[in-house]
Amino acid sequence: MSDNSVAPQAVAGPVAGAMPGVPARGSHAGFIKNHLRDYGMLLSLFAIMLFFQVVTGGTLLRPLNLTNLVLQNSYIVIMALGMLLVIVSGHIDLSVGSVAGFVGAVSAVLMVHYHLDFITATILCLILGGVIGAAQGYWIAYFKIPSFIVTLAGMLVFKGLALAMLQGQSVGPFSPTFQKLSSGFIPEFLPNPGRHYPTSLILGALIGLGLVYLAVRNRRRQQRHGMEVEPGAFFAISSALLLGVICYFTWQIASHHGLPNVLVIMILLIGIYAFVTGRTTIGRQIYAIGGNVRAAKLSGIKTERLTFLTFVNMGVLAALGGLVFAARLNTATPKAGQGFELDVIAACFIGGASAYGGVGKVAGAVIGALIMGVMNNGMSIMGIGIDYQQVLKGLVLLGAVCVDVYNQKR
Repeated sequence: MSDNSVAPQAVAGPVAGAMPGVPARGSHAGFIKNHLRDYGMLLSLFAIMLFFQVVTGGTLLRPLNLTNLVLQNSYIVIMALGMLLVIVSGHIDLSVGSVAGFVGAVSAVLMVHYHLDFITATILCLILGGVIGAAQGYWIAYFKIPSFIVTLAGMLVFKGLALAMLQGQSVGPFSPTFQKLSSGFIPEFLPNPGRHYPTSLILGALIGLGLVYLAVRNRRRQQRHGMEVEPGAFFAISSALLLGVICYFTWQIASHHGLPNVLVIMILLIGIYAFVTGRTTIGRQIYAIGGNVRAAKLSGIKTERLTFLTFVNMGVLAALGGLVFAARLNTATPKAGQGFELDVIAACFIGGASAYGGVGKVAGAVIGALIMGVMNNGMSIMGIGIDYQQVLKGLVLLGAVCVDVYNQKR
């Protein structure tokens, strides 16, 4: 964790993501230079998607594959939101995969063996995730045990507990209602005159327009406070591109059963965490802790309590990710969650989170998760083996961390 205090970041535009608020000055070229990494992440995502779209003969962006891409990476995006706060606060959580697998096992036992209704079982599993996060966060926050050690122990403990609870066997299937958490689609309320689902189309357009409206309002607020904003031409182009991309993907997905339920859950969570990190006191305090924990403590921030709460939050989101994954597989397996922590942590670092703490963005974590997901999906379509997939993902992660170290030294 770095001793250099880094201020929390606010959203300056729909493409650039969260940007530091500094007095407005400099040319367009200076703005691009200052925020090259923000634009670079998006350009990297588009370049990767374009590459796999070409080499797979257009398979990547087909409606069915786009829907599968959302379903396959939903739990990674959900857990990445919690991991972002953990990393920003200067810690790490290696147990999220094992916790997700363990909670999935508990949900299977409750619903399959004890025939508990899915609502009660889901609530109990989310509470269990919070308790697990609290147990680990307590040792980290109040006993100052390094998070690496505590969560490494948690990874082993919950992996073993999941194996013991399932007795080495898969448990399932779940009820059709619970399966809809991951594999269901939003209901259609309007007549369907063609092959597209109009409710999904309208909802997607509203989401795109809402994001552009929030970006415009936030830009005006920053201008009133004399903060650096995206140049007008860039802002107009980025807003139009954002709206166009959202409408395009909505049009594609709406031709295949409509918007998945889990996508709506993801959008709601992304909006909530973007607001918390960018517009609330607790979000700014978490950034302050990661930037300089001693200075944050001297300024009156209750660093122990906030660290504790970030791990409670991580536990709840890991539980939700485990439920989504179990619902997608329609079964709980002893190996569920294996390697999830690597993809989640990689998504945050690729998305711009700093290994030193104090720096990171919700938009960046989502983009990082999408980069990982597109790479996994594209390489699978191409028939590349899991061995080389791991090699390429490791190199991408190493490159992202090298960029972070370079920025810190600069």
